[in-house]
Amino acid sequence: MRGLLWVLALFALAVGLSLAMRFNDGYVLVVLPPWRAEVSLNLALAVLFGGFVLLYAALRTISLTLGLPARVRAYRESRRKEKAAAVFEDAVRLLFEGRFGHALKKAAEAHDAGEAPGLAALIAARAAQRMRESAKQEAWLDRATQHDARTEAARLMLEAEMYLDARRFAEAIVVLERLQQLSGRHIAALRLELRAQQGAGNWNEVLRLARQLEKRDALPGEAARELIVRAHCENIALQAGDVGLLLAYLREVPEREHHPRLAREAVRCLTALGAHASARLIIEAQLTREWDSELVARYGDADGDVPARIATAERWLAEHPRDAALMMTLGRLCVRQQLWGKAQSYLEAAMSIEDTPAVRLALASLAEQLDRQGEADRHYRAAAQLSVSA
Repeated sequence: MRGLLWVLALFALAVGLSLAMRFNDGYVLVVLPPWRAEVSLNLALAVLFGGFVLLYAALRTISLTLGLPARVRAYRESRRKEKAAAVFEDAVRLLFEGRFGHALKKAAEAHDAGEAPGLAALIAARAAQRMRESAKQEAWLDRATQHDARTEAARLMLEAEMYLDARRFAEAIVVLERLQQLSGRHIAALRLELRAQQGAGNWNEVLRLARQLEKRDALPGEAARELIVRAHCENIALQAGDVGLLLAYLREVPEREHHPRLAREAVRCLTALGAHASARLIIEAQLTREWDSELVARYGDADGDVPARIATAERWLAEHPRDAALMMTLGRLCVRQQLWGKAQSYLEAAMSIEDTPAVRLALASLAEQLDRQGEADRHYRAAAQLSVSA
């Protein structure tokens, strides 16, 4: 449609010019002694216009001819860049597909072609890491920042992951410290540092990082709590040789981070050190926060002030009347106080709730102390049968 309009416009212009020339009687006199020429104005204008068109066409042709090599070079460069970009895209796609060998090959081609060489080197390093070819990975990491300094942070992240996969935790921590100086702390780097500190056994740092990630909602609450409890337990084990240091550490644990597992570890260490009163207080404090049957079972192990512990356990029984571990603990405590009737009642109540080898053995021991050997033998046989069936 547009072409038709141009044709109509040209015809209209031609008609207009022809009509204008019919009413033009002017002429042009050209004098070049000894010659003299007189032509009509219309012819002179036509000759000038035609000459201009021919001159423009000639100059244009010469310009295009002279510029042809440059245009060919530009075209080839454009085609090369398009191919390099396609190769780079293939490298990224193959990396996400898990075809790491092909991704490494394509990334190397993109790097050699100059298509985002820094990123191409990082892709090649990532592919080499997934193939566990550490030599190639280190070589590509070295190339990553030679072309583009902006890839330094990405290179450090990848290098830290490489060290973590190789369980070289100290070196991973050093790299992550450099990353922190370069770009500050961000969630992915904090997660890597948490793994590194955990592997290196720096449990105070694990505590700090787990709390920080939980605060940023970057770590699920259950996972953060598990890490925090484990870190506390490891720190308690490190303090196991000194009662004072251990109790001082326990006092510094925030209320929200107390956990039955932490209390069990503390009680184990304190009992081994002979600090039975402190172990008892820790058990009582933890059971006030959160009930734990395994911790109740340890309440009957420690020495000292058995009557007070019996009274405390009987108060708990009012709140947990169906807890077999609590019944068992009361039975053992009563045995130690030679309260034979109460001991038998509690142990038999525990057996009625949960018949276990431990309960049967406790009843057998009680029967032996009361010189009831037949009853003791019966409980021993039952304990053996329960152990076999378990």
